[in-house]
Amino acid sequence: MTTKLPQSQLPEEEILRVAEQEQEEKSQYQRHIYVCMGAACLAAGSATVKDSLSEVVDQNGFAGRCAVHGGGCRGLCAEGPTVTIEPDDVLYGKITPQDAPDIIKNLGKKRPLERLHRPTDRPFFLRQQRIVLELAGKVNSERIEDYIASGGYKSLLKAVHEMSPVEVINEITRSGLRGRGGAGYSTGLKWRTVAKADGHPKYVICNGDEGDPGAFMDRSVMDDYPFRLLEGITIAAYAVGAEQGYVYIRAEYPLSVRRVQNAIRQAQRLNLLGNQIAGTAFNFDVQVRVGAGAFVCGEETALIASIEGKRGQPRPRPPYPATAGLWGKPTLINNVETFANIPAIIRNGADWFASIGTEKSKGTKVFALTGNINHSGLIEVPMGITLREIIYDIGGGIPNGKRFKAAQTGGPSGGCIPEEHLDISMDYESLAGIGSIMGSGGLIVMDEDSCMVNVAKYFMEFCMTESCGKCIPCRVGTAQIYRILDNTTRGTATLSDLEQLEMLCDMVRHTSLCGLGQAAPNPVLSTLRFFRDEYLMHIVEKRCPAGVCHLHPEPALYNDTKESVR
Repeated sequence: MTTKLPQSQLPEEEILRVAEQEQEEKSQYQRHIYVCMGAACLAAGSATVKDSLSEVVDQNGFAGRCAVHGGGCRGLCAEGPTVTIEPDDVLYGKITPQDAPDIIKNLGKKRPLERLHRPTDRPFFLRQQRIVLELAGKVNSERIEDYIASGGYKSLLKAVHEMSPVEVINEITRSGLRGRGGAGYSTGLKWRTVAKADGHPKYVICNGDEGDPGAFMDRSVMDDYPFRLLEGITIAAYAVGAEQGYVYIRAEYPLSVRRVQNAIRQAQRLNLLGNQIAGTAFNFDVQVRVGAGAFVCGEETALIASIEGKRGQPRPRPPYPATAGLWGKPTLINNVETFANIPAIIRNGADWFASIGTEKSKGTKVFALTGNINHSGLIEVPMGITLREIIYDIGGGIPNGKRFKAAQTGGPSGGCIPEEHLDISMDYESLAGIGSIMGSGGLIVMDEDSCMVNVAKYFMEFCMTESCGKCIPCRVGTAQIYRILDNTTRGTATLSDLEQLEMLCDMVRHTSLCGLGQAAPNPVLSTLRFFRDEYLMHIVEKRCPAGVCHLHPEPALYNDTKESVR
C-alpha cells in the first residue's frame, strides 16, 4: 500500500476540476465535429478536411455554436476521411474539403446528408462490443483534458487512492484478462510474478512493436488513445512496484511516436506521471524507445536487448523477464491492447469483464480486418464470436460476389482457416485446435482467387527475411522451407519435396530458439492440412487452380544449398 500524503496535498481535486472545466467549456457549444486524425484518414487528407471545416465554421458565424476537433478512428478505415458530429452521433465518410460547407449548413437538421452519411445502426457497429475502443472518434488524441472529461484517469485515481497493489493484481487476475500480444498468457499471473520477484528497480515495458503484415490494431490505439494507454501502464506499474516504464514503438509508426510522447508530457504536467503521482508516494515515469523495425523485436527478450542498446536478438529462457529482464531486473512486458484494457477493468470491476467472452477467453479482442472484404477496418468483438459473423455481418461479406476461401489469423505466426471452419469460435483454445492462433489481431480475408501455396510462400519469405539468424533451425530452416515453396509455385518441386517440406516444418517448429522460428511454419502447416490438394496440383499437374502462379518447369533457383542458406 502506498503511503498517502496529507489530504491537503492530494491533487485529485485538481484533476477532477480539469474535467469539470473541460466539460463546461464543451457544453457552451451546440455541436462538436470530430475529424478522424488516425493514420489512415490522415493519409486520405483528413488534416485538410479539418482545416476546411474550421474555416467554414468561422466564415458562417458558427464559431460560438460549433467546435471542430481532431478525433480518433471510428473503425471504417476504408471510408476515410470520416467525420463524427456530436451529440447527434452522425457519421460521415469519404469527406473532401469541398464537402465542408454542406456539412456545416446541415447542422441541426433532422436528416443527415445522405450522400455522405454512414449509418451507425448497421451490423458493422451493432455487432461490435467496444472496451479498448469505447471512446472511438469522440476524444481528441492530443489533449489530455478531453480524455479526462470523458472519464479518463478515474481508474488510476481509484487504484492509487482506494486499492493496494495486491488488490489491483487480484482484480486483474479475477477478470480473466489474457495477454493480447499473441500467447494469451494470464495477465494477472504475470503481474503477480513481477510483484513478488526480488530485485530493484523494477520496470514496465509496453510492447508497441507491431510487425505483422496487415496488422494495425496497436498502432491505432497509440495514435488515437495514447492517454488511455498511459493510464493502463501507470496502473500496472503501481501494482508491480515499478518506477520506470518504456513504450517501445517501431520507427515506421512516426505518428504513434509523436502522440505517445505528447501524451507523456501532458500527463507529467498534470502530475499523472512523475513523482508523487496523484498525491501519493508512488513515483513512476515513462519514456519512448524507437525500434528500427526488426520483426524479431516483438519477442520480449529481443525487445529488451534493443532497449539496452544491443542487437535485437532473443535469448534462451528461463530466466524469464518477470524475474530477470531489463538490465537483469524484474520486468513486466505487455502489449498495447493489454494495457488499454486495464482502465475499464478497474473502473467497472473484474466480474463485469469476466462476464464477456467465453469460459477461458474473457473480454473482447481488437482485430484489423483486411483483405478481400467489403468493410475493412478496425473492429472490436467479444471473444467467442464466430468467424462467419465477423466476415459476413461486420465485414459485409466478400466483394464482387466471390466465394470465401480462407482467413489468416495471427499474421506470419498464424494459420489459414478454411470455409469448413467459418463457424469456429474466435477464442484462444478454438483457434489453437485447428492449428492457428489469435496472435495480436491481424485478420486477413482471402477469396477464391487466392492461391494458398503462394500465401504460405509469402509469409515464409517474411519470416525468413526477418529471422535474426541467431539459431540455425530458424536461420537455415526458414530458407529451406521457402526454397521448396518457391519451387512449388514455379512447377519444379517433386512429391519428395513435399515430404521434406513437412519434415522441415516440424524441425523448425520444435527446435528454434524463439517464437518467431517456432511459429514460422504455421501458415505452411495449416495450408498443407486444409489445402493439400493445391500443393498436389502444383506438383503433379503443374498448374495453379487460382491462376496466380505461372508455372513453367525450369531449373530451380535454389539448387545450391549454400545459395539457399546464404
